[in-house]
Amino acid sequence: MAHSRRSPNIVVVTGASAGVGRAAALAFAQKGADVALLARDEEALGQVAEAVRRFGVRALPIPIDVSSPEAVEAAAERVETELGPIDVWVNNAMVTMFSPVARMQPAEFARITEVTYLGYVWGTMAALQRMSRRDKGVIVQVGSALAYRAIPLQSAYCGAKHAIRGFTDALRCELLHDKSGVRVTMVQMPALNTPQFDWAPSRMPGAPRPVAPVYEPEVAARAIVWAATHPRRELHVGLSSIKAIVANKIAPSYLDRYLAKRAFRAQQRQSPTDPEHAVDLWRSVPGAHRLRGSFSGEAKSTCASLWLDTHRGAALGAALALGLIALLAGRKAVKHG
Repeated sequence: MAHSRRSPNIVVVTGASAGVGRAAALAFAQKGADVALLARDEEALGQVAEAVRRFGVRALPIPIDVSSPEAVEAAAERVETELGPIDVWVNNAMVTMFSPVARMQPAEFARITEVTYLGYVWGTMAALQRMSRRDKGVIVQVGSALAYRAIPLQSAYCGAKHAIRGFTDALRCELLHDKSGVRVTMVQMPALNTPQFDWAPSRMPGAPRPVAPVYEPEVAARAIVWAATHPRRELHVGLSSIKAIVANKIAPSYLDRYLAKRAFRAQQRQSPTDPEHAVDLWRSVPGAHRLRGSFSGEAKSTCASLWLDTHRGAALGAALALGLIALLAGRKAVKHG
């Protein structure tokens, strides 16, 4: 299976109006790619398109709800007609809710699943139909550490992320069986400073917040671009993601008890939830689409573990060099001791 590290020419990003999707669209544009922007809010998409075009590339904003397979298929057809063959498709659109399972309604579970899981399925199928004809292309699934370790208060979202991982693993096996040149990869994210915590519905006393440590969406965007251009099965962003995934493999029962004790408070701000605040579960919130959320005061703009993971050769070389220096220093100390 051949993989190219060239910069992609045509990229599709779902959920491109805010947060990680917006950051990823700008990051691909900075690399010289033309970008198709898919999300619900037409005004916000227009703003992102304008920012993308400042890099001297084309932008195609397409306002759709990814829960509709017909809308996603029509968008993919429009991208190939107006921009050209899709090189990279990034599935990122999501909605969530902060509530105990017992206080949620069936329609709320269905909506979160339709957007956050089935939206990825419809996007993948639309991309795969076109990429398979050419026997090349990359599908990037924006995942989460929650795809491995679920937490309380976001059961529907965690279920969707687990489902995406299962779907992606199955598809990857099929592509390998077919010796396909199409590649699928998943990027597991840590907590990110996006607007979702300002517009997600909540039935908790405190307004929603991400579980610390928190990273800026630009960190996620760098990981997405790297995953799109390097043959890696999965990419784990942030030491917190790695710790959660590994710890869940070793001691899941301990994590159950730990999260039962800590994760309720860790996902709530000191300020109370406003029962009248606008939420994006059923429709977009006009005027609220931004790159970053409300937590830039604590969010990290760099990620050492991501740099190490994406620069393994340099990291190994540096480690060997330091080891050699330490060995020589030790020998010198013994000689003169």
